[in-house]
Amino acid sequence: MKTIRMTSGQGGRRVLALTATTLLLAAAACGSDAEPDGGETTTGGGGGGGEGVSIGLITKTETNPFFVTMREVAAEYAGEQGVELTALAGAFDGDNEGQVQAMEDLIARGVDGIMITPNNSTGVLGAIEQARAQGIVVIALDTATDPEDAVDATFATDNLEAGRLQGAYVRAALGDEEPALIMLDGTAGGTVDTFRHDGFLAGFGIEEGDPAILGMENTQGDQNNAQTAMENLLQRNPDVNAVYTINEPAARGAYAALEAQGLADQVVIGSIDGGCQGVQDVADGRYAATVMQFPAEMVRQGMDAIIEAAGGGEPPSGFVDTGSVVITDNPVDGIDSETTEWGLENCWG
Repeated sequence: MKTIRMTSGQGGRRVLALTATTLLLAAAACGSDAEPDGGETTTGGGGGGGEGVSIGLITKTETNPFFVTMREVAAEYAGEQGVELTALAGAFDGDNEGQVQAMEDLIARGVDGIMITPNNSTGVLGAIEQARAQGIVVIALDTATDPEDAVDATFATDNLEAGRLQGAYVRAALGDEEPALIMLDGTAGGTVDTFRHDGFLAGFGIEEGDPAILGMENTQGDQNNAQTAMENLLQRNPDVNAVYTINEPAARGAYAALEAQGLADQVVIGSIDGGCQGVQDVADGRYAATVMQFPAEMVRQGMDAIIEAAGGGEPPSGFVDTGSVVITDNPVDGIDSETTEWGLENCWG
């Protein structure tokens, strides 16, 4: 049995609460999501051994497809393991106050463990410290805290490396063309945003302030914001030939703006996420490549770690890189990649 309750919180924060019992859940995850080849759980548990364990999941938002997938996988896996799951989210990307409130809600519930995708690396440290002081295992997903050991463990993409892979691919795909780059970032000061941005520049082979960068805008990772930003930047920079995007919604917005101006064929667009829609966008030629992440693995491995710790096992520790893979149908020398066919079989596993 699964119950879903929608309530309103302070400041308009919406909270999604899901509770799973030992009965099997109806399939919640997207049917096209599959485990990545060779995916492994690095900390034991699982096997239906989560009866009596309660876990909270806090995502940045409840609308971004990446975090929707996390919640769906968590609900399904909780049903398989017999875990009681409560899933909460901020109202928007960057809603640090909403995440702090969600942490406090879960502490009051007395959960065994909390998994959180922090909006920034320092914004929830006080609430995390409070949770751990009460014996709650806290795991960061997708985004590391600063300091990293503020949580018990982190299960995430190496976002600096993911950004580097995007940058290296886009630069190589330009060939002998002199780069003319537009960068569509996420949220100013966000940890993931900073790592991906810096990694892209390193992979592309330039530094901040290089004249090859024609313009930059923050998009909050939103498609509509990205389209508007790209339209504005194109007015001043119609000769662009390369675009960095923080995620796939931003890439779709960039493509829409470029297509409307008849410029899509002159530009190499790169992205990061590896959602099923994003991989299909690459297959359809909307952008050249995306770097796939594995949010389902972050969730499963995090839940397994909490289940093991709640059962008296060793608590998790350190950073676990859940992997990243370039997805493209136009491979370039020197960069390992997989095809969109492989990507559609493994998207967001």
